[in-house]
Amino acid sequence: MAREFSRTDRVAQQIHKEVASLLQNEYKHRVGDMPLLTISGVEVSRDLAHAKIFVTIYDNDETVAKAQMKQLAEYAGFLRGLLAKRVRMRAVPQLHFFADNSITEGIRISNLVSETIARDKARTNNTDDEQE
Repeated sequence: MAREFSRTDRVAQQIHKEVASLLQNEYKHRVGDMPLLTISGVEVSRDLAHAKIFVTIYDNDETVAKAQMKQLAEYAGFLRGLLAKRVRMRAVPQLHFFADNSITEGIRISNLVSETIARDKARTNNTDDEQE
């Protein structure tokens, strides 16, 4: 019987869980006040040497989000050390953080669609009123 998930998928899932926990507990205490952030995904290379961690930062200020990503990159080694203590692996992957804008883009597109539908309804109601 074949395995349902590949090893890289299982490792990515475990790293996702542990890094989210580390950011919530350890990182927040070191950094202090920070915007709400979420780990939206993790991709691990086939040789398990590198992990791309996609982070969504919920802050309207672009400069705050960029500063937060820079700070995450600086703390990657620290987080990797904490991750090594939590996960039983021969070699813990290097952590690389990337901003994930898919959620904010999805919200923006959804708002544009809603506005367009509202304008179309208003236009349709105006033409119906004129015809009567």
